[in-house]
Amino acid sequence: MRKLSDTIARLSAYRTQLGAGAGVDAPGRLGTLPEFGSNPGALLARTHLPPELPAGAPLVVVLHGCTQTASGYDLGSGWSTLADRDGFALLFPEQQRANNANLCFNWFEPGDTQRGRGEALSISRMIETMITRHGLDRRRVFITGLSAGGAMAAVMLATYPELFAGGAIIAGLPYGVAATIPEAFDRMRAHGLPGEKRLQDLVRSASRHEGAWPTISIWQGSADRTVSPANAAALITQWRGVHSLRSEPSASEVVDGQRRRVWRDAGGRDLVEEYSIAGMGHGTPIAGDVIGRPGPYMLAAGISSTQRIAGFWGLAADEAGKARPEVKTPAVPLPVQEPAMAAGPARQELERPRETNKWAAPPAAAGVRKIIEDALRSAGLMR
Repeated sequence: MRKLSDTIARLSAYRTQLGAGAGVDAPGRLGTLPEFGSNPGALLARTHLPPELPAGAPLVVVLHGCTQTASGYDLGSGWSTLADRDGFALLFPEQQRANNANLCFNWFEPGDTQRGRGEALSISRMIETMITRHGLDRRRVFITGLSAGGAMAAVMLATYPELFAGGAIIAGLPYGVAATIPEAFDRMRAHGLPGEKRLQDLVRSASRHEGAWPTISIWQGSADRTVSPANAAALITQWRGVHSLRSEPSASEVVDGQRRRVWRDAGGRDLVEEYSIAGMGHGTPIAGDVIGRPGPYMLAAGISSTQRIAGFWGLAADEAGKARPEVKTPAVPLPVQEPAMAAGPARQELERPRETNKWAAPPAAAGVRKIIEDALRSAGLMR
């Protein structure tokens, strides 16, 4: 157990790291899905549909990081530009400040990370509505996210694996490794990560799934000081085990100057891949030329994760991930955004009535509680 003073110090440091005004929205290319059934996670649903979307098109679900907005992440990553080029639909679940002061998806909160509950249930209902309303191919649904969005993508892949053909986790964490704010901070720094069997059991027990598992693409900067690269190794362990793959990769190569490792099944199909971006900190790697644009935590690394991920899923017209020169990201300025990974507030389930505490806490306990609550509010982790 960490000391209370240590947790408070880390909360305060996190608040400083986020900065002010980082969540300002940017003019973008996204519409809104107004109705998608009940919404226990109280999320927004933003969308992008290419002008000439073919029947039976794929769907890609994109989850932003803390303090980011859906349109801001789209501008930086370039997903809607690629969707227009290659003909697939996009869904951007978007956090609201009433749920989380720093716009983090609540990736560690049990009420939001279990099948049939909270934010996970809301996202699953958005997906089903998009498929039925626009005639999309439910066999080709994919999900990706950065940081807290990457951790939430891991939640969706574990709790609703039947929905997805593949997923991509950028600077995220394995499913189920934290259930409290102190645990979330510890796991980000690779303190207390579970062992191999426990990691794999967490995914297997998250649903009653008995079919094929989604393919997984994992991206991590080697110099990331927000989410330790040990989390990428834990993600590989978690999903390699679920796919019953050997510990050693099937192949290792250099792609656009970066190391790629891949784990294949007996038939030679790529099931799990990992990109380790040398010297890169916390963020989404982009090529910085045609798809996406550099900005805070949108890092020009000479390789486009957006294009490479789409190619891994078989969505890109050119699976080598080479951008076509005539495609350009809209000339809209990217807002200053500071997506960090730390935990969001512990939010009560919307469907559970608030209970009144009948027993007054002793003065000393009340004082400790006030210190904790003040620290959480200062860090933006509690309303």
